[in-house]
Amino acid sequence: MITKQNRFPLFGFLLSGLMSFSGSAAEPPLWKFDFGSGPIQSGYTQVLSTRIYSAENGFGFEPGAHVIDVDRQGGNVLKRDFCTSAEPFYFSVALPEGNYRITITLGDTEGASTNTIKAELRRLMIENVVTLPGKFAKRTFIVNIRTPQIDATHRVKLKERERTSEIRAWDEKLTLEFNGARPCVCAVEIEPAPKVPTLFLLGDSTVCDQPNEPWNSWGQMLPRFFKSDIAVANHAESGETLRNSYAAGRLAKVLSLMRPGDYLFIQYGHNDMKDRATNALANYKSNLKRFVSGAREKGGTPVLITSMERKAGVSQETLGAYPDTVREVAREEKVPLIDLNALSKVLYRALGTNLNQAFQDGTHHNNYGSYELAKCVAEGIKDLKLPLAKHLSKDFKSFDPHQPDPINPFNIPASPGIKGEKPLGD
Repeated sequence: MITKQNRFPLFGFLLSGLMSFSGSAAEPPLWKFDFGSGPIQSGYTQVLSTRIYSAENGFGFEPGAHVIDVDRQGGNVLKRDFCTSAEPFYFSVALPEGNYRITITLGDTEGASTNTIKAELRRLMIENVVTLPGKFAKRTFIVNIRTPQIDATHRVKLKERERTSEIRAWDEKLTLEFNGARPCVCAVEIEPAPKVPTLFLLGDSTVCDQPNEPWNSWGQMLPRFFKSDIAVANHAESGETLRNSYAAGRLAKVLSLMRPGDYLFIQYGHNDMKDRATNALANYKSNLKRFVSGAREKGGTPVLITSMERKAGVSQETLGAYPDTVREVAREEKVPLIDLNALSKVLYRALGTNLNQAFQDGTHHNNYGSYELAKCVAEGIKDLKLPLAKHLSKDFKSFDPHQPDPINPFNIPASPGIKGEKPLGD
């Protein structure tokens, strides 16, 4: 067990913790961090504002964070002190590929706190948790982390942007983003969650974890609508077609991890429709079936999703025969279908004069637009009566795209970092 008294580099220790740790062999390894400068809770590792992440020490704040330590000088050891900032900040822990259950304790004995938590590449996990002075909140969620390695000899062929602006989706660590008007982090606990089911996503820029504001996708909003008993693993990537996604090894990577009971959501079309080859549509259909059969061979459940319309789709269809082809494959292969294409048209028309406030360009969405589309996907899961629906969060009751959420007071705080890198594809 890592303790707060340990002052040696932790990277190797964290990795070895998966195989050996103090306690019964039946117990999972558990990494427990106590934030702030006050007394140390027994069994925890201290995190001070000066602890900057490096591969050598294995945990800490990412460079650039302006974090301060606060100690209220009394009361519960774990809750009397915390780390906070007037700006969003990142905290990372070196961990192997896998699913992890994260439990966060938030609050301040003397002040209010407002907390939004994202993971890895801006995946929304916890939305706007407010604690009043002297009150605390504990929240738990599952984060999937991954590396490009498929097997001993094969790796996913990453794009240049995946090695730079999107590196948090593929690196050797878990990264948590603490955001909000005043996030107050008292403690973080991490344990492996190898038995939870995984929902894998494959698709294009409208699905993937977009690295920078103001761009966003429904795939990175979707985790917020699930309980802490399932992982969402987003393997979609900007600019992808079914054909080049397969060639890059993205399907192979997913199938190398998939187990019976897992799900694979598949949404392509925006980039595929630009293929001018005479047999492009036929190839698209056969590749869809290849992805479906791959998931089924691993004991997973494939779900097809039609691409949402572009902004111009309010008045005219922009995706040609591609949504209908997805529907055909769903019928022929008896695959569950979420018709996001149809749902998006209803949503866009309902937005009326506010439509521009859901889009960042003619194809891609901002935080608000992607949040509403993620709700459409969650509603599709519910309507299909998939077993997956039991994992939807308790506060998600239903969503009617005829009645979108008000744009005000919607507020997902912007993540720090470079702004304006446009997604690939359109």
